[in-house]
Amino acid sequence: MRSCNKLLAHFSGTVATALLGAASLVSSPAVAAPPCQGPAGTPAPTQTKCLTAVQIPGNPLRSFDISFVNPDRAEYYLADRSNSGIDIIDTHSLKFKRTIGGFVGIKLKAGTNVVDNNHSGPDGVVSHGRWLYAGDGDSTLKVIDLDAPPASAIKVSISTGGTTRLDEMALTTDGKLILAANNAENPAYATLLRANGDSSTNLMSQASIIGGKIEVSSTIMAPGGSIEQPAWDPITKRFYVSVPNLQNNPTGCVGTGCSGGLLVIDPNNLTFVAGVATIGAFDPVSNTGVIALTGCGPNGATVGLHDNLLLGCTPNNTASGITTLVINAKTKNTAVVTGINGSDEVWFNEGDARYYLAASGFKATAAQPTATPVLGVVDGTSVLIETIPTSSGSHSVAADSRRNLIFVPQVAPVAVVGAGGDTTTNGAAICGTQNGCIAVYEHDVDEDGEDHGDRGDRR
Repeated sequence: MRSCNKLLAHFSGTVATALLGAASLVSSPAVAAPPCQGPAGTPAPTQTKCLTAVQIPGNPLRSFDISFVNPDRAEYYLADRSNSGIDIIDTHSLKFKRTIGGFVGIKLKAGTNVVDNNHSGPDGVVSHGRWLYAGDGDSTLKVIDLDAPPASAIKVSISTGGTTRLDEMALTTDGKLILAANNAENPAYATLLRANGDSSTNLMSQASIIGGKIEVSSTIMAPGGSIEQPAWDPITKRFYVSVPNLQNNPTGCVGTGCSGGLLVIDPNNLTFVAGVATIGAFDPVSNTGVIALTGCGPNGATVGLHDNLLLGCTPNNTASGITTLVINAKTKNTAVVTGINGSDEVWFNEGDARYYLAASGFKATAAQPTATPVLGVVDGTSVLIETIPTSSGSHSVAADSRRNLIFVPQVAPVAVVGAGGDTTTNGAAICGTQNGCIAVYEHDVDEDGEDHGDRGDRR
């Protein structure tokens, strides 16, 4: 019996049960992946080991955003603003395959050398079957056919009506609906679109947008507030979206330092008035609306075991957010994960029943002046297993559930790329170069500690 199955059996009777109640296509030769370098690349005695570091051709990695893995295609995708495209890595051979271009790339804030995240792209990215969906810095959704010839990979670019980036997004299990967050707009909003599912031809156009904008009521969302990573739950058939800050949470709190919430959206029960669907406070009868959270300003959201959602709370949103929160989609019961916070993207890996947190903003205490960037590993019982050093900009993580590989991009050093570069020595130690890389971690869940099957012949 594989350890993964034993883990799943074990979890069914633990804390988790108690909660119940990710234009042109630029190709390059395959780049071999060297082993991880230095103590930051091979931490001990962690269970999650740095296996290798995949180099990305082109510009050093200064700015990137969300990542995603399609295990059926054995492909990892990174929204690489430094090279104005989506980088694709073969998760079987662990080699760089190509970059899909056609995005706006890095934009700088006026008169500075600082990256303007709100207008740079690509940003959010997700995939289902042959289709890749990516948000750009100009508020457009790029629909990409991964099986198409290079010159025609981008099938359509759909405007979502804003002037800033289209950020994080989630797909329904069948790939037929996509929810994307326009997080930098004021007010922030989400866009729901009909997607391609398993179609062999593109079905999407500007008419794929359903209704218009989905907004949180101004009486609930903090002024200038945002919405972040969404996740789809196939059990409750709802989208769950992290909201970093809410108005009057706790009572009397005003502004973006307040605790946040969890936005629950039923895609089949939205009412649009003049092109806007306004979501109010949580309604337990319809299981929709905004759930106020305590001591958590979340960025990340992912669905794990037993219909639990892990939310990546961060002290960058609220000073009290120095833990991570797990909330059950059905009962709304919660559990607190201590010792980890500051996450942007979070990911549940079905292959080993663990959550992986890109906690580049981790702070041990609310008063800690600077962050200690780590990859956090949390098991299905909501217990922190370990933290592993990463570059200061490593806010993105995705895992291949079939191969139990975890992908964490590392930023190039600040001495190489300037503002936004890695201010630690971790990234260069992991990558073995000054250009940044994609660090690949492995958690071997076999009892004998050996590679088997698909994982045994990739070296």
